[in-house]
Amino acid sequence: MPLWADIGRSIAEATGAQFHIESRTSVGGGCINAAFRVTGGRRAYFVKTSAPHAADMFAAEAAGLGEIARSQTVRVPQPVCHGSTSEAGWLALEFIDFGSARRDSSRALGQSLAAMHRVTAPRFGWQRDNAIGATPQPNTPCADWAEFWREHRLGFQLALAARNGAPRSLLAKGERLLRDFPALLAGCAVEPALLHGDLWGGNAGVDSAGLPVIYDPAVYYGHREADLAMTELFGGFNADFYAAYREAFPLDPGYPVRKQLYNLYHVLNHYNLFGGGYARQAEAMVDRLLAEI
Repeated sequence: MPLWADIGRSIAEATGAQFHIESRTSVGGGCINAAFRVTGGRRAYFVKTSAPHAADMFAAEAAGLGEIARSQTVRVPQPVCHGSTSEAGWLALEFIDFGSARRDSSRALGQSLAAMHRVTAPRFGWQRDNAIGATPQPNTPCADWAEFWREHRLGFQLALAARNGAPRSLLAKGERLLRDFPALLAGCAVEPALLHGDLWGGNAGVDSAGLPVIYDPAVYYGHREADLAMTELFGGFNADFYAAYREAFPLDPGYPVRKQLYNLYHVLNHYNLFGGGYARQAEAMVDRLLAEI
């Protein structure tokens, strides 16, 4: 069955209402996937497509959106269905009309994120692996946060970096950091909090009512500071957002150092995806962290 006919049929089955795709319009979807607004009758959906092997990645994304939605803390696009054909893997989501921020939109996002981070689980990790960008992200459950971060975040990215030809100096310093970074967690209360996992400015917006929406998650349960740290890595969040978060859920002392530890994961991932100067940036971050130990 042709791709778009199959997607239309799956949407109809998932929603229990007849649906035929009458039009589709390309919309911004990032550098990994193609994205479309599909319509039929008076209904519209957001559909991502990629290569057939992306089907599992899309299934994990749908599960992550569902996990956040069940927390009832912040709006996410509701997953409708997902699947694959010989042509492509795909994911259909609720189509959200995005709008302009209100004066209180940033504060609302900060408060909502703090509420989401109060949702906890017995262990770090998650029920399934997913992806951070196009990189696999292992989420094997673990009772110890330092072990989880060593094995399934920094250690995993450093191993990829070694295979991708990273400088020996970065890898050697990275090994020292893997051994010694738990000292940076001393005196910090770490609970397995529900995380978006990939919360940069391009993955947050507001709906037509000005209420916050987050999307494109890489969900797992981890230290809440990892989410907050990434919001600072590429910018896009203002002072009202941070003030509202801290009022709702104050941070432990030492966060300015720990955020470097958590953002190192994303900078290493950018090196593994794109190469270039990210290796130098990662090594400089490792140097700063080692100096704090």
